[in-house]
Amino acid sequence: HSLPVPWWECCHCHSPVILPLSPAKPGPALTPALFFLAAVQFTRDWESGWVRANTSYKSFSPVQVSADIGLHIGLAGLNVTLRGNPVEQINETINYNEHFPWSFGADYEHSYSQGLQKGLPSPILYVAEKFSWQSPCGWHRRYRIAGHYASAMLWLAFCTWLISILLFSMSILLYGGQMLLLTGTLILSSLLLFSTTRNTLGCPIHFGPASLRTDYGESFWLALATGLLCLLLGLGILILNAVQPQKLKLIFSLDKRGEEEQWDKCWLPAQPSCSAQDGFMVPLGELCHGSATQL
Repeated sequence: HSLPVPWWECCHCHSPVILPLSPAKPGPALTPALFFLAAVQFTRDWESGWVRANTSYKSFSPVQVSADIGLHIGLAGLNVTLRGNPVEQINETINYNEHFPWSFGADYEHSYSQGLQKGLPSPILYVAEKFSWQSPCGWHRRYRIAGHYASAMLWLAFCTWLISILLFSMSILLYGGQMLLLTGTLILSSLLLFSTTRNTLGCPIHFGPASLRTDYGESFWLALATGLLCLLLGLGILILNAVQPQKLKLIFSLDKRGEEEQWDKCWLPAQPSCSAQDGFMVPLGELCHGSATQL
């Protein structure tokens, strides 16, 4: 006797559908990345200034030239620019841009001595001397220490920003927002530390009647915008997580309920259904046994 079995046990009705899972999109965290990845700490215009003056060109020479003199201060050193106005004067091309490093591991005095040996123009050596160890201005030690610790804070901020990106990609939004908040705090702390060493009026840089004064450069304002943006985004994520977590998940594309419903409609079988009530019975012998005809 053959036992009837339901037909759906012989021909599988349908395989289970596995929905693809996509990680969260770290949208808010990508915005400060566009600014921060500009590597502001490697630039040399955290503080800069220009002055146009008639000044002596070489030491112990009465010849004077009209030139634009620029000072660009970074975290690892300074650049002194001398550009003639016009560039061709006294049968020479006056266009200099000299770098004097003061980062740990660099010898500022050696760079200054090399400038003396090369016979650099007097305005460049005059400005570089203001930042030497022997200068009564005392700028060298302050800028060197402040630049070192500000650079360390920026590297730490870059690491916390990478951690926030990783947390956002793993859909851990709360901790990602906290790391983004910490990133903004570190960037703003580095700016505060650097601003304490700014050029003071007690030691001016004079070129005759003109005076070279510096102000915050593009890198400083770029880092300030990045820090404020990270701070605001981090606070916004924390507030949204506490007040409206569903909206925060929607921003990071974590709400998959609508997508799952669409998948269910596409993959679930149409009528007739696979329920036992709507199925028909087939004798087991007709399915398992076959007949052969001998020729």
